[in-house]
Amino acid sequence: MSDALKDTVGRYGIWSVGLRSEDPARQGELAEAAAELEQLGYGALWLGGNSAARNAVPLIEATSTLTVGTSIQSIWEHEPADSAAAFADLEATHPGRFTLGLGVSHAKLADQYRRPYSALVAYLDGLDAAGVPANRRLLAALGPKSLKLARDRAAGSIPYLVTAEHTAQAREALGEAPLLAPELGVVLETDPDSARTLARDFLAMYLTLPNYTNNFLRHGFTEDDLKDGGSDRLIDALFAWGDEASIRARIETFRDAGADHVALQVVDGEPRDALPRQAWRTLASLLA
Repeated sequence: MSDALKDTVGRYGIWSVGLRSEDPARQGELAEAAAELEQLGYGALWLGGNSAARNAVPLIEATSTLTVGTSIQSIWEHEPADSAAAFADLEATHPGRFTLGLGVSHAKLADQYRRPYSALVAYLDGLDAAGVPANRRLLAALGPKSLKLARDRAAGSIPYLVTAEHTAQAREALGEAPLLAPELGVVLETDPDSARTLARDFLAMYLTLPNYTNNFLRHGFTEDDLKDGGSDRLIDALFAWGDEASIRARIETFRDAGADHVALQVVDGEPRDALPRQAWRTLASLLA
């Protein structure tokens, strides 16, 4: 189902909250950054936060080949019919350039959060009825049930904050054909204490969200690993850090585990809506 999407997104992409900014004053900056990312050889841009099709428009218009996807659009914030209409509009003007990445978000972030799996199934039913093809949507799937849903009713999965071991199990659950494109945080820092401190500061918010912590526990971590900002073992499994050779090797462990594409998120202690363009250049160089 997703061979064409695999070819389009390539091996590596950039995951960024900053690229989804709706501030009109930043549109030129975003367009310039997107154009450079395309020139650097990245195959896809993944818009972090609760993003939507409208956030993809300026990036698609500024580039010619990049796939732009939401990572993720919360099913609680957009009705299926509205999502389908926005998808159709983008498809009419820029065919094949946008991918709808969906997820159930978290109970702490969505007041409507009830029976998330059933709600996601109903959302996909609504997209089917409105004509959004399954091979143009992806699910932020972590657990076994949602991975099977990503296999059967989407083009694959875009899991966030996962390990290479999770990637291997996700590949097994999905089978060979669906796209598997995990996000991976990258800390361009060689000092272990500095790198892990940056990673722990970034991780702190996520350790309050059961969808993530339960997933860690399912994959061999303990409650002790979740204390005090995360154990070294947890940090080292979730983030790539060190010199360029070490970072490249860590990224490749995800590919070796079955990832078709890795969505790289720079973790540098700067505000999450910043555009770390020098770091993106460094990553492109070490992946070349």
